[in-house]
Amino acid sequence: MSEPKDLIQPDRGQDAIAIHLVNKDGFEAFAKGLSAGQRAALAAQKFEGGGYQVGIVPEGDSWFAVGGIANPESLSSWCLAKLAEELPEGTYRLANIEAGPAMFGWITGQYRFCRYKSDDKPQGPRILLTTQVGQIDAATAEAQAECFVRDLVNTPAEDMGPAALEAECEKLAKAHKAELTVVRGDTLEQGYPMVHAVGRAAARAHAPRLMHLTWGDPSHPVLAVVGKGVCFDSGGLDIKPSSGMRLMKKDMGGAAHAIALAGLVMGARLKVRLHLLIPAVENAISGASFRPGDVLASRKGLTVEIHNTDAEGRLILGDALTRASEESPDLVVDFATLTGAARVALGPDLPAMMARRDETAEAFLAAGKANDDPPWRLPLPDAYREYLSSDVADMANASANPFAGASVAGLFLDRFVGDGIDWVHFDTFAWNPTPRPGRARGGRGLGLRAAWHAIRDRYGA
Repeated sequence: MSEPKDLIQPDRGQDAIAIHLVNKDGFEAFAKGLSAGQRAALAAQKFEGGGYQVGIVPEGDSWFAVGGIANPESLSSWCLAKLAEELPEGTYRLANIEAGPAMFGWITGQYRFCRYKSDDKPQGPRILLTTQVGQIDAATAEAQAECFVRDLVNTPAEDMGPAALEAECEKLAKAHKAELTVVRGDTLEQGYPMVHAVGRAAARAHAPRLMHLTWGDPSHPVLAVVGKGVCFDSGGLDIKPSSGMRLMKKDMGGAAHAIALAGLVMGARLKVRLHLLIPAVENAISGASFRPGDVLASRKGLTVEIHNTDAEGRLILGDALTRASEESPDLVVDFATLTGAARVALGPDLPAMMARRDETAEAFLAAGKANDDPPWRLPLPDAYREYLSSDVADMANASANPFAGASVAGLFLDRFVGDGIDWVHFDTFAWNPTPRPGRARGGRGLGLRAAWHAIRDRYGA
């Protein structure tokens, strides 16, 4: 696709094709203002003002577009996405309304992942003009972050392994003059033993590591952002079936969200001291694989008995959350494609969110609802902590029973976040199985905008 920054431009009176927005209730009145030929053109296209319908209307030697939406007076993120997908290359402006939040869908509606398509010929850009010049940069940054998540998640594991995630962190650090430290090898084994244990079976090219990016004034409140970077998950010795392994290139979706969020924070120059931590591994199978029944040390000093090697994401997050807690953060936010249980409970569109503090949870929920990215809060019940008990270690990494899998995983992570620290956990799918306007099949940000707006409201630009 074209660069997101080029798809929304200031309206300075340039030549542009008009877009009229109508709904079913208002279509009859709208059609009365058209000529008989124009009405016939819309009838031939079966345009009736239904949601996401697109019509082309001749007007002399030119034409204008008509889009069907639920409420033409109040736009959501996705109202213009179908128009952006289907209209011909060109420059457009809305008639009688400004795009506002729909700028996001105008950009993401033009997203395409064509890195591996040798014969792909993407359509030229559809540019939208707006007089809301002050909103362009923010809307573009959000859409660009979303497209970044999609690109990383859509990329196969061979090209998006731990080294590739490291390269993305390097680019981010360079762009914002941040500092990046990468921990590997013996230092990783000593300082982040669970990260090392999960990743040690991988080939040398995909060796485990932890990226730690820091940015901002040290006197500002510490914001820690952590992302699960399991670049491919075979399940380890508790191997997944082929159907369960098919999409496991997306198991680094949490890392993609975290890196994208860090970019938004630095781009807006929020008044925070940012710590971004990305533990990156491949959960592979070899003679070096960690085993069911093994007891792992952790950075925090807790020992963890392995009940299931396919519950590996929480292990690497445990070490990273411990490191984040050492900075006495004002807020810790983590993202992870953590449990199938969250998807069973909430489906693919609602990221599960857990939080220690009600007021923080409410702020994140409100931000998601207001920005068309609603999470759903799941509890962290103290009564379920016993599900992670072990006869031989301080705790187990998985429960023997099938109940409350998402919350139990959250309770595991909770043990590695420092006492009293404000913490929010997103169990996100990072994937869109069903294409819809503005949301192509494949990688997708889920919880990213909720977190970003809550953080921006909390710390200010």
